[in-house]
Amino acid sequence: MTLLVDFLCRFAWGLAAALVLTPAGMVPAGFFRVNLLVVLGLATFAALLAGSVLPAWFWPLPAAAAVAAWLGSIAWFAERVRGGIAFCIACAGLLAAATVLVGPLAIVPAATRLLSGLVVGLTVHAMLLGHWYLNAPGMRVDALRRMIDVALVAWAAVLVATLAAVLHTGAVPWQGLEPTAFALLSLRWLAGLLGLPALLILSRKTLDIPNTQSATGILYVACLAAIIGELTAQLLATAA
Repeated sequence: MTLLVDFLCRFAWGLAAALVLTPAGMVPAGFFRVNLLVVLGLATFAALLAGSVLPAWFWPLPAAAAVAAWLGSIAWFAERVRGGIAFCIACAGLLAAATVLVGPLAIVPAATRLLSGLVVGLTVHAMLLGHWYLNAPGMRVDALRRMIDVALVAWAAVLVATLAAVLHTGAVPWQGLEPTAFALLSLRWLAGLLGLPALLILSRKTLDIPNTQSATGILYVACLAAIIGELTAQLLATAA
């Protein structure tokens, strides 16, 4: 259950951070409102689960983030841009703290958890933004391009951190692994570290046509790759 709370906090943190990075001048207020409600759901679920499996001091963090997401959705509904951005920042800060403190830092360092959440959150955020072009067909394609670029930067940071960890240990990653662990490690590399960037780049190239619907379809698959890659990495780190 702790693993699920961990993933929910990472996912919600990544989505909240993506909203902070989204250019409000290019994207309608409705997009921020709807996606803050998604963050609200994730944070609420994490708070409810944390109450039964984690210390009592932890659950107020995702609970407070859920309140901030709810207030932010109200601000965006009223098209109060400054207030909406402020609540997005508060929500991201609370969820970042929850992501860092959800488990022992000796198992998964804080930076690794935050980067993992960014990869998943930014990829899903880009997919949701691609859908919003159906509601706002006049929205500039540059907004989606920018979010895909940011997701690629987050992926690159995770790749560097992974390679640094491998070099630091000096061990061949797949040596001596049981079949289940080997399968998880293969999924981690094939989906999260190799497949994800290829899909993100392909989606970005599709925007040059431009075809936002096709790019969004590719981002669907990228979301699956990001979630599978980061979940398997989380399982491997816990098992190790």
